[in-house]
Amino acid sequence: MSQIPLVSNTIKTLLKQKKLTYRDVAEHLEQSEATIKRMFSNDLFSLQKLESMCELLEITLCDLFSLTQSQQSQISQLSVQQEQELMDNPKLFLVAVCVRDGWEFEDIVARYQIEALECVRLFAQLDRLKMIQLLPNNRYKLLIAQDFSWIPGGPLESYIEQQVLGKFLQGEFNQEDSYRFYLRGSYSDATIATIKRRLQQLTKEIAQLNEQDIKLPLSKRRGVGLLLAMRPWQLGQFKSMLRDDADPKKETDGRD
Repeated sequence: MSQIPLVSNTIKTLLKQKKLTYRDVAEHLEQSEATIKRMFSNDLFSLQKLESMCELLEITLCDLFSLTQSQQSQISQLSVQQEQELMDNPKLFLVAVCVRDGWEFEDIVARYQIEALECVRLFAQLDRLKMIQLLPNNRYKLLIAQDFSWIPGGPLESYIEQQVLGKFLQGEFNQEDSYRFYLRGSYSDATIATIKRRLQQLTKEIAQLNEQDIKLPLSKRRGVGLLLAMRPWQLGQFKSMLRDDADPKKETDGRD
């Protein structure tokens, strides 16, 4: 199997991260934009052109090939040790969230109370945890998939349950860019499986949109929380009205 398309995809990802366009590549290679688009469309690259594009991206050819190799295996779930290390260090957790959203080193230092040297160390720690791959000049390659999931019952899920969900749901949802809708129903097992599958697909689509917007400057983006959840459930006040001979499991298998 040819590795050239993988190299091409890696270059495209790096161009997006650095907010560079085909026009920038064309100017650097002293060729027309149409030629560059055709080159990427057909995956036709000479070593000289690859090396020149690496100069534009401020990486080496070795870096490019290494990134291409790592691109094939992004992390979809952290280990318990990785999650716990994030929970034990609030600043490390903060930087991990920032890099997942495509923040540059300078953005993090400018926005948060983290000095440059400290941020370098935190980047190195994330590199050691295999969550990013460090590149020259404090750049990085993200190794975490956008739709990665936390470990059920793990440190990150416990943190989300204890520190995030309650505060999130207690907030107001009446702004123009907010949305909240609660819906319940009585569904067959097949329909429940369909709903769950569609929610999982929506999760992937939302993750792809986040990856797509990474190329935009922070001034054009805002942090948004989105909760997707479903489980067997009925209001406690309804359960209290059940007849003594009624089977509560037909109503719900969940807690109040």
